[in-house]
Amino acid sequence: MIEHLHPRIIENKDWATLLFVLTFAVVAMTKSAYETRFSEFSKLIFSDKYAKIYRDNSHLKSSFTVGLFFVQVISYAFFIQLTMHIFGYASKTDWILFIQIATFLLYFILAKFLIEKIVATSFNIDEFADLFNLQKVTYRTYIGVLVLPINAILFYYDNIPKIIPLAIIGISLCISLYSYFISIKTYQNVIISKLFYFILYLCALEIAPYYFLYYWITKGSA
Repeated sequence: MIEHLHPRIIENKDWATLLFVLTFAVVAMTKSAYETRFSEFSKLIFSDKYAKIYRDNSHLKSSFTVGLFFVQVISYAFFIQLTMHIFGYASKTDWILFIQIATFLLYFILAKFLIEKIVATSFNIDEFADLFNLQKVTYRTYIGVLVLPINAILFYYDNIPKIIPLAIIGISLCISLYSYFISIKTYQNVIISKLFYFILYLCALEIAPYYFLYYWITKGSA
């Protein structure tokens, strides 16, 4: 009797290990270079002190923000791929898929930022839009840094319950909503004076893009 031999498939995780080491190194270097700022940043969910201190839009282009932006994109890309893997839509070790997800995220974030600048200029709310965007970037980066070690754990474990990524998404949404509350509270005087434009801005750039993204993903996976 001849047994059918099946080739042993060895999953290549080296690329993920390298990226995890690199992103953790970026976080460590950022913490070392901006010790006080990173300390306040780590308390963001418990205090709005960081948002009040670093509210100038010049901080949007600082090496602190740029470095953690890289961490944010890598972290979100890992989480999306891991979630797809847990729900049976993809392999967590597919590095080509990871590159596609990371590239899409990068272009999506940058394109959204440029469109926001154009719309803000059209509505004559440039200053407010810059400050509002800085707040969003800060909290979005905070979520990315928090999720990064969770990604590392999930990547090297199998049979992860589906409730875990759903819980992470729920917590992330709560933090995002909290960030909007803080932004509205901080800039309430500007918002009230230009309420109509703010509502248009919110609907066009904060609700519509994510709705169409959700529709596209769910339709594509149906």
